[in-house]
Amino acid sequence: MEMWQQDWIAKWAIYSPNKIALQEHESGKAITYADLHYKACGIAAYLRTHHHIQKGDRIVVVAEFSIDYVALFSAAQKAGFIIVPVNYRLAMAEVKHIIEDAAPVLVLYDPHYAHILPHIGTEIILSEMVTAAGSTDVVTITQVEEDDAIFIIYTSGTTGKPKGVKYTHKMAFWNSINTAISLIVNTESRTVNVMPPFHTGGWNVLLLPFLHHGGFTYLCRKFDANSVLGLLHHQRCTLFMGVPTMLSMMAQDPDFEKADFSEMYYIIVGGESMPIPLIERYAEKGVAIRQGYGMTEVGPNLTSLHQDDAIRKKGSIGRTNFYVQHRVVKENGEDAQPNESGELWLRGPMVTPGYWHNEAATKSSFSEDGRWFKTGDIVREDADHYIYIMDRLKNMFISGAENVYPAEIEAVLRQRPEVVECAVIGVKDERWGEVGKAFVVVNGEQSEEKLRNHCLANLAKFKVPKYFVFLNDLPKSDSGKIDRKSLKLL
Repeated sequence: MEMWQQDWIAKWAIYSPNKIALQEHESGKAITYADLHYKACGIAAYLRTHHHIQKGDRIVVVAEFSIDYVALFSAAQKAGFIIVPVNYRLAMAEVKHIIEDAAPVLVLYDPHYAHILPHIGTEIILSEMVTAAGSTDVVTITQVEEDDAIFIIYTSGTTGKPKGVKYTHKMAFWNSINTAISLIVNTESRTVNVMPPFHTGGWNVLLLPFLHHGGFTYLCRKFDANSVLGLLHHQRCTLFMGVPTMLSMMAQDPDFEKADFSEMYYIIVGGESMPIPLIERYAEKGVAIRQGYGMTEVGPNLTSLHQDDAIRKKGSIGRTNFYVQHRVVKENGEDAQPNESGELWLRGPMVTPGYWHNEAATKSSFSEDGRWFKTGDIVREDADHYIYIMDRLKNMFISGAENVYPAEIEAVLRQRPEVVECAVIGVKDERWGEVGKAFVVVNGEQSEEKLRNHCLANLAKFKVPKYFVFLNDLPKSDSGKIDRKSLKLL
């Protein structure tokens, strides 16, 4: 990879040194592109000197977004180390697994999340490390290859353990190009970021494309509907990314009617489909909605439904972005015809090279010739090349825009000695979109409280089933597998 592709902040420090790159909502602190570059240089030099960090070393981070965290990303572009963002909503046991799997040289954290750290290895408070590092305009740049990882982003796996997705420098670059072609991203772009850093959407939907193109990002650690409504106006935002739950909360806020969206091109929606009535509510305010589809392993900005087609092609995730190739493949391996269903396969420079230390998962996720990534999503494509999600091959459901995998919950439930068998499915919920419903067969006392407490101790709260149903037996198919379709009828 050439240097101009690798070190984005260094280039903007030359082109627009005095332009504000980032501002924090909670502290009010702002930083220019030049100062962000100097801060990142200081971090890169400090990590090399004091912690002997080298290219390819992993650094786990358990913290919310901040200027310091983004400066760490810029330092990673310069020094070639890999950032492993960890979900601070996880239980300690889950964090421990990720740290053991990633084998980091260093763990950086926010003191607020010290209680979930398993204390295995070197741990330093992120802000204290950055303060100690200071700033400099001199740093030795490490040449990275385009397929070197800059992130390892852990996603919950269908086998019960999260998998580390290798997110490369090349993926970040081409995702940014795809985003800028599909949307309007340039040096004048401005946004408020409320997405978390442990999610690919937090980094890659808008933040990194904005940094690549010299835009401005206002960082909020927490989402508050009323606050965001005001910030979108006061920060003169041109784009905003949220999930339908957030946009629904904003639309229900008393200040929504008087909110000023005059400089907004459109709002990008991810995580799940947005209800048509909610799209229409924003349309009444003159705000267009752009829906799309993405995943951690690919992109993530893969498809986009143009705002003019939101009603005409309702339910669609749109067309694939400019540098994204796709196929819809039937069970027999043939390409589906228009409006036939099949699995969505993707190809392009924004596809992961694979999972961290998991060759089996990598091999199973690609076609036999290794050229296509198999998403596991069943789709149909109409004659106009608009794609519609039909079902998920995997049993994942989405709760509050967080992916939840039943196998992970089932593995935790089976740790209880009284649990004979269990199955978890997603059911609709007015607030969260979907929540978990656990069907359990036990040998002995039926105690929902014990099962819930066990889940709370071992899983993030959003993964804990809302409902527990005790059965004498789980319905089975002719092949002896649990019949999840029958469970949805119970």
